[in-house]
Amino acid sequence: MEFFLIQKYIFFIMIKGQFPIQKFQELQTPFYYYDLDLLRSTLNEIKTQALKGNFHVHYALKANVNKSVLHEIKKADLGADCVSGGEVQAAIDAGISPSKIVFAGVGKADWEINLGLDHDIFCFNVESVPELEVINELAEKHQKKARVALRINPNISAHTHHYITTGLSENKFGINMSDLDSVVDLFPSLTHLKLIGIHFHIGSQITDLSSFQSLCVRINELQQFFLSKKITLEHINVGGGLGINYEHPNHIPIPDFDAYFKTFRDHLDLLPGQTLHFELGRSVVAQCGSLISKVLFVKKGSSKQFAILDAGFTELIRPALYQAYHHIENITSELPIEPYDVVGPICESSDTFAKGFNLNATKRNDLIALRSAGAYGEIMASQYNLRQLPKAYTSDELK
Repeated sequence: MEFFLIQKYIFFIMIKGQFPIQKFQELQTPFYYYDLDLLRSTLNEIKTQALKGNFHVHYALKANVNKSVLHEIKKADLGADCVSGGEVQAAIDAGISPSKIVFAGVGKADWEINLGLDHDIFCFNVESVPELEVINELAEKHQKKARVALRINPNISAHTHHYITTGLSENKFGINMSDLDSVVDLFPSLTHLKLIGIHFHIGSQITDLSSFQSLCVRINELQQFFLSKKITLEHINVGGGLGINYEHPNHIPIPDFDAYFKTFRDHLDLLPGQTLHFELGRSVVAQCGSLISKVLFVKKGSSKQFAILDAGFTELIRPALYQAYHHIENITSELPIEPYDVVGPICESSDTFAKGFNLNATKRNDLIALRSAGAYGEIMASQYNLRQLPKAYTSDELK
C-alpha cells in the first residue's frame, strides 16, 4: 500500500509537470492544449524510421488542422493526405507542396476535383468507375492528364471499432477486387488519366500489426495481377491507421513507428523503382493534444457521484460516437482517488466521458485534462446547444 501511494505521488508530479497549470487557470475553459515539443519529437521519430525504407509520409489532415499543428507538419516536410477540397486548400495554405498532396474520398464534388487539377496535386485516390469518368472529363477541360491511384478494398479486417473499419467488402470505400479487372480495362479509353498507383486504407486505431501484415500479403498478390496486365505501378499507398495508447499517454506518448514501418519493410515486396506512401494522422497528433475543462459541479447520488464539466461531446465527441476511452486527469488535486462518472453539460445522456473513473478527489473549479485529444478533438467540435467553439493554445504560447 505504501509503495502504491509513493508511485501514485510520483505519477501525479510527472503529470502535473506537463501542464502550465497556473497559466491554465487564467484561461477560459474549455480549451485545447497542444504540446508542440511532443509533436516535434513524434515527427522526428517518424522521419527517422521512415528514412530506413525511403518511405513517403503524408499527414492525414482529417485528424487535426490547427494552424500551429500544420505549421509543425510542414516544417517536418511531410506531405498531406486530404479527403475534401477544404483540406486540400488548408494544406496549400499551410505551405505544403501540391506535389506531396494526395486526395482521397468516396464522394469528391466537381469543384474539389477542379481544385486538385488547378494545383496539379500529386495524385487522386479514386474509389469508383463514375469517379474515374468524372475526373477524366474535368481533366480534359483543363487540358491536363490527372494522376490517379485506384483505392482497392482488400477485404481485410482491421480488428477495430466497426465505425472506423474501412477495408471490408461491406464498406462504402474503394473498388472491390472482384471488379478490378473490368476497371483496369477502362483505362485505354480514359485518355486524360494516368494510372500511377494503388491505394489502401483498412481502418483506424489499429494496434494489432498483423492486420498490416495481411495487407502486405494482399498487395503482393495484386502486384502480380497488374504485372499480368503489363502495368508497372509507380507507387503503392498503404494508407494509415496506426493506433495510439489511449490508456497510458504519459508512459507511451509516441507510437512504435519502428515496428510499424518494419512490418512493411519485412512483408511488402516492392518492385524496383516503386515508392511506398503512408497516410498517418492520429498517430502523429493525438498524444500531443489535451482538452482542458473545468469542473462546474460535483453531484452526489445514492450510489455514485458525477463530476460535471464545462466540456462535453461538442468538444470531444469520440466517447459518445465510438464509445472511446480517453484518459482523464484532475491536474489540480492531490487528494485521494475516488470514482466519478465524468460527464458534460450537453442535453443528451450520451454526453458522458467515462463512468466510474478514478480521479483525485474533485471539487468545483478543479481543472480536468482529457488526454489524447489531439486527433478528432478540435476538428470534430460542434456548436450543438449553441455552444461556442473553444479556443486552442500551444505550449510555445504559454511558456
